[in-house]
Amino acid sequence: MSEYFNGTVFVERRWSEAERWLMVAVLGLEMVMGVVGNCFVLLVKVMCRGQFTCRYWLPFISLTLSDLGCSFLIISSSLLAILKSGQRSPWCEIVSLLKFAFITSSIGSKAILCVQRLIGIGSTESAYFVVIVTACLASWVTGMVFGSIPVVYAWIRYDPAEMLCAVFWENSYSDMLVYILCAISICFFLPFLLIFVCSLLSATGCRSRSDLSAVTPLLVASLMLCYTPFALSELILLGRMDLSPAPDWLRTLSSVMSYLDCGLNPLIYCCHQDFREAGLALLWTNRKPQSEPVLTSITKHNV
Repeated sequence: MSEYFNGTVFVERRWSEAERWLMVAVLGLEMVMGVVGNCFVLLVKVMCRGQFTCRYWLPFISLTLSDLGCSFLIISSSLLAILKSGQRSPWCEIVSLLKFAFITSSIGSKAILCVQRLIGIGSTESAYFVVIVTACLASWVTGMVFGSIPVVYAWIRYDPAEMLCAVFWENSYSDMLVYILCAISICFFLPFLLIFVCSLLSATGCRSRSDLSAVTPLLVASLMLCYTPFALSELILLGRMDLSPAPDWLRTLSSVMSYLDCGLNPLIYCCHQDFREAGLALLWTNRKPQSEPVLTSITKHNV
């Protein structure tokens, strides 16, 4: 999802064999964590929803779907790009667009969750249901719109450092500045501001620990940790008038950490006792014992 700009000269990142297979192992692990973990979360939420309390299920479902999509499509695409040393059009552009959409919706879903938790509005309350649905859809649509702009203007090229197709700027600092500032302000700054303010205010109030939303502070901490490299790489880019990108290692770390967030979220859900117990019960429920003999008739014998 990150935008990368290499000026007029593109210096390709050369991976050594050791680095290549290390990244294959890391991305493979993240993909397994994300796909298996988020499928498990969806299964528990659907089949065991009566065994734990979750008043704010809409942003949780939106978050899980975006994490699953990123793990299944984006991480696997990065993995194949390393093995095949690149990506081809049109899959290159599609993946770039989807990555922006998935990550934007993931951040937006956490912001909506924080707002709901602060106000105390449940996802099933009819008066606010449409508002919450609209907000979740807006985070997806916003990501799709900002992800499609570079595709329309043909700014997409493969970036070996990010292991995925990304945005490159050839000679227009003003275009880059306008796009980056708009994307960061709408897709990242506003959700992060809501997350920060709502988390700060929620910390002063008492929230029920029985609700799944009790894991929200951990979700926020994971988000902040995993997206710090991305924020640093964008700040470095904005400060360079020659359009030169952040160092290769930082761009690679940015991708790896953003992918890691998709796999950590299911583990964070399992920190909630009721959710964990529901999941374990779903996985290891013993088969029903054979039913005891049932009396169906009585035959009376005269002696």
